Parts: sequence; structure tokens; C-alpha cells
Amino acid sequence: MAFRKALKRTAIIGGGAVATAFGLSQLIEYRKTQPGLARLAHVAAEAELKVPFADELPSRQAQLAALKNTEEFDVLVVGGGATGAGCALDAVTRNLKTALVERSDFSSGTSSRSTKLIHGGVRYLQKAIMQLDYEQYMMVKEALHERANLLEIAPHLSAPLPIMLPVYKWWQLPYYWAGIKMYDLVAGIQCLKSSYILSKAKALEHFPMLKKDKLVGAIVYYDGQHNDARMNLAIALSAARYGAAISNYTEVVHLLKTNDPQTGKERVCGARCRDVITGEEFDVKAKCVINATGPFTDSLRKMDSQENTNICQPSAGVHIVIPGYYSPDNMGLLDPATSDGRVIFFLPWEKMTIAGTTDTPTSVTAHPIPGEDDINFILREVRNYLSPDVEVRRGDVLAAWSGIRPLVTDPNSKDTQSICRNHIVSISDSGLVTIAGGKWTTYRSMAEETLDAAIKSHKLSAEPCKTVGLMLEGAKGWTPTLYIRLVQDYGLENEVAQHLASTYGGKAYDVAKMAMVTGKRWPIVGKRLVSEFPYIEGEVLYAIKEYACTAIDVIARRTRLGFLNVQAADEALPRIVQIMGKELGWSEERKTEELKAAKTFLYQEMAYRSRSEQLTKTTEINLDYQEVVRYKKRFHKFDKERKGFITTVDVQQVLESINVHIDENALHDILNEVDLNKNGQIEIDEFLQLMSAVKKGQVSDSRLAILMKSAEETLDKRGPVTVDRSGGGV
Repeated sequence: MAFRKALKRTAIIGGGAVATAFGLSQLIEYRKTQPGLARLAHVAAEAELKVPFADELPSRQAQLAALKNTEEFDVLVVGGGATGAGCALDAVTRNLKTALVERSDFSSGTSSRSTKLIHGGVRYLQKAIMQLDYEQYMMVKEALHERANLLEIAPHLSAPLPIMLPVYKWWQLPYYWAGIKMYDLVAGIQCLKSSYILSKAKALEHFPMLKKDKLVGAIVYYDGQHNDARMNLAIALSAARYGAAISNYTEVVHLLKTNDPQTGKERVCGARCRDVITGEEFDVKAKCVINATGPFTDSLRKMDSQENTNICQPSAGVHIVIPGYYSPDNMGLLDPATSDGRVIFFLPWEKMTIAGTTDTPTSVTAHPIPGEDDINFILREVRNYLSPDVEVRRGDVLAAWSGIRPLVTDPNSKDTQSICRNHIVSISDSGLVTIAGGKWTTYRSMAEETLDAAIKSHKLSAEPCKTVGLMLEGAKGWTPTLYIRLVQDYGLENEVAQHLASTYGGKAYDVAKMAMVTGKRWPIVGKRLVSEFPYIEGEVLYAIKEYACTAIDVIARRTRLGFLNVQAADEALPRIVQIMGKELGWSEERKTEELKAAKTFLYQEMAYRSRSEQLTKTTEINLDYQEVVRYKKRFHKFDKERKGFITTVDVQQVLESINVHIDENALHDILNEVDLNKNGQIEIDEFLQLMSAVKKGQVSDSRLAILMKSAEETLDKRGPVTVDRSGGGV
């Protein structure tokens, strides 16, 4: 009864606001239909293209040769993130001779470290309505259009995702309902699915982990979700197939300039570039240079002129990944008002759960590191919305990362939270075109606007934009049932086949052909890199075709293993380096360097805090007397000689006595996680410190703790023991 009354109040209070939003939305639609006002033309993109499409991707060496040997490009794009790749695709499909250089890997920066949402921005719409801000309204409108387009052109990498907004106060129900309905109405015919209200019982049925106390009900709305790094790569590879010369690990040393004979002013005419891998330098001449370097926008602008002032204000957004059991398989959660006014998303992704993000001012760096304070802030906010029965532990954080948002500076703003994530296109006196700000979802429209400005400013001969509806790499040939063919035709595991289909789309067949024979009855092909994830060794070979040059490229962007579970990524690294080394002819020295660099990446940028490091923060042993006695008893089952410490030999002897066999190297790694002073042995205090950290939740699923507990139970019962690594945290 109370719920029905709330619905009636919702309809009355929200009706006026919804009508207002609807009227405003219709007015905008009317304005867009007037001559000269339509910005985005819906086209049958591929039917209008006059650009050849390459079935085979050129090698990186061929791309470098094109950069070196082409007399002059029409457009040189600097930056291989989503916006830069979008600019390259837009330019090449307009029949412009196009080049793109990226000093690291494609999507190595912000574009791979997002919330993985394709969205219009619910909070931006709220600001637009509350502040009567027409510009923010149009930004949301544009983003919702781009959301629909992106879901259409890359269906294998993206999909609609229902997101629940739990409500804990009756008055909030009509308020949030009206806001979400506005979001639907602004999307118009491109609304993914209509939002709806759930009762308390239904909300808990859909999201059983939710905190029950004081829950009134929930509102569910739809946005898009994608694999951001793979989407970025798909855009770049599509540009390459249409003829753009693109090269990662190619940095700009300085801009080339020439005097304009008509005006006498200096004009940018290209860039001096350096192959980061070989050190070779060469010039790339171009009529127009586009600066699409994200957070590094101001660095390139200052190459143009030291007098240029900064236009970007960087903001750090931290995300964490926790096990998939923290969220339903197909339902996200939105916390619209955290303790400090931020918005937190809690989303299923790649069978794990992402939580984030923070929003704090930061300095620009190529290697942002997620801070412990931010990680703990997200964990605290997550605890506020989950049932007390669900213990949210620091040790359950499987990976974490920080992405630097390239926000456009607003001089009147006091903090980054209030900055509108819109974009600007500027052209310097020397002709350098800069695209700055914006968001992932609107990369395509930003690229279109940038190319329109570049063509007009540099008087380039080009066709209209062709990227609306233009299918990206892998979209052709993809169907929701593609994975079944992969299972039937190649003998892949079902989970692996689903992963390949959703990652590579129609190109999954090419990856399957590279899959290695397992030697088992089933699966026939597809050796996994690690047992818990569907990534296979054949993907490493295919990654090289996709311009992967380092082991980091493979674990972070061609696969997403490093973003999902740093411990699993660490275990896969030796095999990845071995496969790449054989294919690329690496020396033993290069293999060692690759392994070291990748481990550093995981440890620093993906927040791989080893268990031993977590333990060093536990200066006190927080165990009661009975717990100390119990754990000492367990320890002495391995330390039979009462030495005060145990080694791999001690553990191996106990395991052999109960018929359990573990590889010696694996056992060494298990003990090394707890060996604080790295002396090759575990002292009794170190073991008690471990158990105290497990009790506090700082360490979860410790392999040594589980191993010794299982062995103790088996010794007491003389039954079988199973030792499986359960995923572990960082």
C-alpha cells in the first residue's frame, strides 16, 4: 500500500519535470531538423565510402615505412587514444592521406582506464536541469546519440547494461524517478530500454547483496558498457585498414615548421618523430597536425609555442576490481551521493566487479598510481550499500588503476568535480589543431568537429564525415551465436569461445586458427594462459598482428588480464614473454627486461601490493589468546623440530605425507608472499602476522593460510586435501 502511494506521489511530483524535459527535448529535435542546424548526418556509411579496405593489416614495419617515405600527409594525428584514433578514422574515410603516431601503445593512457561505460551522463543532466544549463543539456543529448551509434558499430565490444539506483528515503523516489525519466526522454528514440521502478522485494531479488535496512525501492535505467581498450584498438585498426599509416611507440620529438610565403608567419608542417623501440628518428610531413594527446595536450601546445597557456586541468579517477560475486552478472549499481558528494558506480565487467570512481586534482604523468586512500574510500562507499552479511575486504581488491581525465579548465571553478567534461577545438596561430577535454562516449563527434575545423582552417579537399554507422574492426561477421560456431568448428571451450567472440567479433576465427592444440580430449585447441581466465596463448600471437610490442601491451590492452587480476597476470607473464620472444626474435636480455617492466607495471600502476607488503602494514598481531594457541599448533605441525621457522622443505614433507604434490617453484612463490624479510623461511611471528591480517581483511585467500589449514585438517582426519588458488587479492 505504501509503495502504491509512493508511486502516485512520484507521478504527481515528477510529471511536471518530465513534461518540461519532454518539451525541451522536442524543441531541440525541431531545431535540429531546420536547414543548416543538423550537425550529425545519419548515413549508410560504408555504401558512401570511396576508400579501399585492406583485408590484411599492414605490419608495424610497413606502417613505419609509410610514415618515413610518404612525401606529405594531409593530416598527422598525434595521440593514439580514443579521440586520436577517432580523428584518424574520420580523416582517412574522408579520403585524406592520414598518419597517426602514439608515443606509447594505443589506449595506453586514459582511454583504457575508464569506468567502461558508454553513457550520456546522468549527473550532467541533473546539473543541466537544476542550473538551467543549455550547454550541459546539449552535451548529454549528443552523448546519448553517440551512445546509440557506438553500440551499433561495435556490437561485439559493447552492450546495454541495467543500472540500479537504490532508494532509502521515500521523498527520493519521485525525485530520482523524474530525473531518470528525463534521461530516457532526452535519448528519445535512441533510448536503450525504458527505466522502471522496483519494490524493495524486487530490488533485493535482482541485487541480493544490497543493504536491506530502510530500503524503500529502486529505480533501474539503462546505459551502455564496453571493453574500452579493445574499443580504442578497434577504432585504430579500422583506420589502418582504410589506409591510415598508424604507429605506436613513435613519439614526437619536436614540431616541424615552415614560413608561409603569403603571410610570412611560421606554420606547423609536420613533426620530427622517433621510433621508441629502435631509437631511429625521421620526419613526417603533413599539411595539418592534430594534437589529440589527452592529458598531455599542453605539452604539445608548448612545443608549438612556449607562450601557450595550459588549457587542461587533470583529474585522477581511481577504480578497483573485486571478485564477481560482489555484484549480479547483469546489473550495475549507482551511488548518486557518496559521503563527499561524488558518484560511485558498482558494475559487473568481464565476470568481475568494478567500483569507482574518485575525482581529485592531480599532476600529469604517463604512469599514474592508484593511492591507498582512494582505494579505501571506494571500499567504504561500497560497504555503505551492501548487506552487512557481505564482508568487503581490502584483501579482495584484485586490481586497481588510476586514469587521468583531461578536463577542460574553467577559470571560475574551485574544484574539478564541477568542471563540465565538455571539449574544445582550438587552432593556434601556427595552425596546430588541438582537441582537448570531452569524454569517451563522444569521441566520434569530437573527431568529426575537429576534422571539420582542420579542413576549413587548412583548406583541405575532403568529403563529408562518414563515421556515423561505420562498423568497426570485428563488427562484420559478429552475431550473438558466433561462439557456437567456434566451439563446433575448432573445438574450443565454451567459455573461451564466448570470450573470443565478444573480444574479436568476426575476427575471432583468425584467433581460433592460431590456437594451440591442447593434447587433451577436450578442449581440442586453446591452451589457457592461466586457469581462471579464458585468455589463450593464441591471443598473444594475434596481439602481435595488432601491433603489440611489449608484454604490457598484451596483459593490459590486447587482453585485460592485468586489469582483472594482477596476480593471475603476473603468473601468465613468463609464458607471454616466451611466446613473444620466439615470434619477435627477442634476446634473453630483452626477455628479462620485458618481464621486469611488466612486473613493475603490475606492481605500480595496477596496485599489485604483494601479501608481504600488506602484512608489513600490520605492525600489531591482533589475535586473542585462543587464536594464538590454535595458530601456533597449526604452525608446529609443519615445524616439527620446533626451530621457530618453516621452509619449503618442511611444507613439502607434510604435503607428501598426505599425498599432495605441489611444484617446487609454485611452493616457493607461496611462501615468498609471506616471507617479510625475504630470508627464505617463515618465522612464527610472520605466520601469526599473516593470520592477523586475514582476520582484519587486509589479506584474503592467502595461499599459505589455506594450504596450512587444509593440511592440518587432513592430518587430523587423514582425509584428502585440495589446494587450489582461489584468486587472491592485492
